[in-house]
Amino acid sequence: MALASGAKLGPYEIQSPIGAGGMGEVYCARDSRLNRDVAVKILSSTFARDPERLRRFRQEAQAIAALNHPNILAVHDFGQHDGSLYMVTELLEGETLRERLRSSLLPARKATEYAEHVARGLAAAHDKGIVHRDLKPENIFVTHDGRVKILDFGLAKLARLGGTVTSDCETVGLQTEPGMLMGTVGYMSPEQVKGQAADHRSDLFSFGAILYEMLVGKRAFDGGTAVEAMNAILKEDPPESTGTNRSVPPLLDRIVHHCLEKNPEERFQSAHDVAFALGAVFRFEQVRCGWRNSCHKPAVAAMAALCGRSNTAGRCCGLAPYTPHFGYSGACSAGCNSPAAWGWILGQHHAASSDFAKWKIPCHCCNA
Repeated sequence: MALASGAKLGPYEIQSPIGAGGMGEVYCARDSRLNRDVAVKILSSTFARDPERLRRFRQEAQAIAALNHPNILAVHDFGQHDGSLYMVTELLEGETLRERLRSSLLPARKATEYAEHVARGLAAAHDKGIVHRDLKPENIFVTHDGRVKILDFGLAKLARLGGTVTSDCETVGLQTEPGMLMGTVGYMSPEQVKGQAADHRSDLFSFGAILYEMLVGKRAFDGGTAVEAMNAILKEDPPESTGTNRSVPPLLDRIVHHCLEKNPEERFQSAHDVAFALGAVFRFEQVRCGWRNSCHKPAVAAMAALCGRSNTAGRCCGLAPYTPHFGYSGACSAGCNSPAAWGWILGQHHAASSDFAKWKIPCHCCNA
């Protein structure tokens, strides 16, 4: 239902329309109790009598309310007025990532910063057993002060992890029919395209597609039709981002493609790992550049000290196997003698993880 300025929903006075989503209209409103501006999302009257729409609207409110994280849209209230359901959230000022990408290509460092924020928000949701399932640039918001927020958990699924529900809120079953597609074409994971069950690793695939688009300026999986896009998701790998944008560090490109593995078992296994890897990309680039310039060699020693490693015999990461105690050890095939700073980073955080053990990283000291 369209609301005029001045209309009231309980303590909330409508000020102006903001936009419309798949399940309702969004308005800027004033909270008379706390004297603050908020966003009010109202379920469209067209769908108010649809039990499935009502269930999904409630599910979105419950999913977001279960989360408390700076990179996820905060929910303040949820209620009903004159037969219409509404949800009250924080009011954001800025633009969606889609709008940001239309204006210009993001610098690699800025794209990495945004992506790390999104990964940390996803990690918080996944820790609660909540899978977004419709991650795309339209559902990521960048505020005027550079904060990144994940929006619209309308397709969110409360997943059972290890046989127990890790969310504090009520479990909601989607009752999805076998073979039903849930998500947005172009950002769906292969398992979503096939109509299979999608867990948290499906979000990581969608995340990888978004990060690729931020770095390259075009979609990872695009086609003239939805069928062509889905076929690309199932059978094709996007070109390396470094081929289009030379400012992209090779390690960052590896992170993107690791997220975009067709088999969920071969992707990152947690958003925490993705966030950690992204946070280390440019720190490692600084170490790498410092090693090439002898006056900055102390930076390498500092990185090693920071990571708590003293593997003086270790060399550049190369394609050497991973060892839990010393990170990637061994020598680069080109004979580079740089310390394995990146290996030390991984060894510190992932000593008990098998994920990075399968991820071979090329030499970033001599570009071999």
